[in-house]
Amino acid sequence: MAAIPATPSRFGNSFSASHAPYDTDAPSMADSLPSVDFGFNDLRERMAAFTARFDDFIERGRKRVLEERNAFRMNVAELEETQRTRRLAINDMQSKSSSHAETLEKEAQETTEMHAAIAALSLQKDEHISRRQQLQSEISTTQAAIRQRREAQAAHQRALDSQARHNVPELRFWEQCLGLRIEGAEDGGERLRFCFSCVDEKDDDVEAWFEIDTGARDFEVVTTQPRLEVEDVEAVVERSNETRELTALLKGMRGLLVEALKG
Repeated sequence: MAAIPATPSRFGNSFSASHAPYDTDAPSMADSLPSVDFGFNDLRERMAAFTARFDDFIERGRKRVLEERNAFRMNVAELEETQRTRRLAINDMQSKSSSHAETLEKEAQETTEMHAAIAALSLQKDEHISRRQQLQSEISTTQAAIRQRREAQAAHQRALDSQARHNVPELRFWEQCLGLRIEGAEDGGERLRFCFSCVDEKDDDVEAWFEIDTGARDFEVVTTQPRLEVEDVEAVVERSNETRELTALLKGMRGLLVEALKG
């Protein structure tokens, strides 16, 4: 603070003004007054010291305010940066959470589809097992039927072989004495034709015949010439199948053919 300038006393001014007309060489009454020390210098020094302390206080306060303001700005900047970082972290977490939710949903869907596929495969497996068991049963049944048929065919073949050994001499007699001729059917296949001559007393060139199916297990007459009654043919075939003798079939069928030519 600036020092307060000393000002002259108003009493001194008034005194000087009132005595101006008088002689200036005369001694002044003020000169005769005792001198008084008011301590202006000490006050001035104290005021100067106060001013210096005040200025220092103001300066320190301004520095503290500036420091606090700078610190506040730094804190605000740090808070804004922290807020920005946390906002980014929140956005990243939200993105990851959304992606995780989508992944969970996709995995749940895949799990459902996998369970459905497993159930379908299990059902298919059960069906295959059932079908396999059924096929195994059918195979076993078929194998048993094949074994039975083979055994039957073997027995039939043995019977045929035995019958052939018995029939060969008699067939020769039929061929030599009764004009029997055995040949394949005209349409081929598994048929045999038994042709007879000497069946018509009036005409020796007339022939009669019948065909049998060799693929059948039993005797089966397919066609005849001349045509015979079905009931008569079936009766002869039935008797022949009971005895399993070819000669019985030849005798019966020749008799029917001869009767048909006579009629």
